[in-house]
Amino acid sequence: MADIPGRPLPQVTAQNEFFWTAGADGELRIQQCQDCESLIHPPQPICRYCRSQKLGVRTVSGRGTLAGFTVNHRFGFPDLPPPYVVAQVAIDEDPRVRLTTNIVESDPDGLELGQPVEVVFQQADDVWLPLFRPVAGDPGELPADEIAPERFGDHIRPMLRTEKFEQHSAITGIGASRLGRRLMVPPLSLTIEACEAAVADAGLTLDDIDGLSTYPGLDVAGMGEGGVTALEGALGLRPTWINGGMDTFGPGGSVIAAMMAVATGMARHVLCFRTLWEATFGQLLKEGKMAPPGGGRTTSWQMPFGATSAAHTLALNAQRHFHRYGTTRETLGWIALNQRANAALNPTAIYRDPMSMEDYLSARPITTPFGLYDCDVPCDGAVAVVVSAVDAARDMPKKPVFIEAVGTQIVERTDWDQTTLTHEPQVLGQSAHLWTRTSLRPSDVDVAELYDGFTFNCLSWIEALGFCGIGEAKDFLDGGHNIARDGVLPLNTHGGQLSHGRTHGMGLMHEAVSQLRGEAGDRQVADARVAVVSSGGLTPSGVLLLRSDA
Repeated sequence: MADIPGRPLPQVTAQNEFFWTAGADGELRIQQCQDCESLIHPPQPICRYCRSQKLGVRTVSGRGTLAGFTVNHRFGFPDLPPPYVVAQVAIDEDPRVRLTTNIVESDPDGLELGQPVEVVFQQADDVWLPLFRPVAGDPGELPADEIAPERFGDHIRPMLRTEKFEQHSAITGIGASRLGRRLMVPPLSLTIEACEAAVADAGLTLDDIDGLSTYPGLDVAGMGEGGVTALEGALGLRPTWINGGMDTFGPGGSVIAAMMAVATGMARHVLCFRTLWEATFGQLLKEGKMAPPGGGRTTSWQMPFGATSAAHTLALNAQRHFHRYGTTRETLGWIALNQRANAALNPTAIYRDPMSMEDYLSARPITTPFGLYDCDVPCDGAVAVVVSAVDAARDMPKKPVFIEAVGTQIVERTDWDQTTLTHEPQVLGQSAHLWTRTSLRPSDVDVAELYDGFTFNCLSWIEALGFCGIGEAKDFLDGGHNIARDGVLPLNTHGGQLSHGRTHGMGLMHEAVSQLRGEAGDRQVADARVAVVSSGGLTPSGVLLLRSDA
């Protein structure tokens, strides 16, 4: 058998073996519901469309439509060196099924969205990877949106009661650790720095804390300090309520979960925290002092094709946004330039040097259409937030920040490659949900701190939240005036993750509170009273509307 060193191969299970071994006889096979005849991918024990459990396997033609592609220039494996094409192919028999794959036997410059393709198989150990190559024929239509971006609001569940859980809590303290590239310090020490600062900012002691909340609760590849277990073990807090995990409302979901604990009386003061030390982890990896996570097998449906980063998924959605709405790289560039200009006023930001549009456009490519400055900055740092019961908050030393509404509803599929075509997944539904829980409107927002792991994340949130219409970001962002600190929507005023550093949304929360308190110094937006903060996307996300008045 052929061997492909380095590339993570699929973990073959009883549920997916038919798919990963079908290439042995040159056929492509997809799971099918025997009742409604829908194709189901990835394989499941139940049909998501009719909920039938009568499932089988169908041999399909192996032909499809090129529904999206990105040319990867940065990441790779010994057997799959860059540049290579990561793509999504919509299967002819049911275009709702999109296979992440590679396009082979083609010049990437000659690829077009909508062109027909056919499957070819590459054997790798005990699996056969379905790859695709172009075939003759004119480009056709892309797969239809399962839900049009403008129609997500039609699927939002109404509030169950007039009283809102949001009204029972407030943010009373914020804190941050040192932030930098390769600090080479234990991550838990950064967590403790941020937590002690937040507790002191709230006018509390650690003994007042009766709840702990974090994301993701693990430490994988520099993504955390070990969660609640690590922090409680260090501080001995004896909390009455704890929370931690990936399946929550985005990286900032720890704050929404804390609000629920306060509203139900499980805790009075909840300490929420997020730590990253990716930069140090990467350095230790180079030095041979850390091992990469995982092994030679993966449950991911993307990684066997070299789609190892969220950048690849978002690049596919960005390309389709470009195709449908005329968005350009310059459109994304205005976001990057705005964040850099704001970072210049922030002494804690990692990147503070001026940047021009020429600098942005000429930066080395990562995965088309993204270049270096479309991507956030891996760093070491921790951010903490204290969520308190509202009756206690009014008597605490700092001006409390109140939560007007949250948006959390999942409307679209959570599979990264089966979901929304033209926007970051898990943004449109949560945004629509937010506005059903408040009488405030987008025009009431004074400051927007929107998740910008990549520039396209930010663009997606701007459109989803209604600061401009769907597909109108190109005009709204042109020139950068609307999103400047003195514009109609001051955006990511501390420099965002693109220039301040990757803090997975909690840095955005810290900045929103600083703005609403009037403590942002040189970057302060005048008379800021309402702020919107989003975190996440791709994974389930969350968005919060904050206000400074009761």
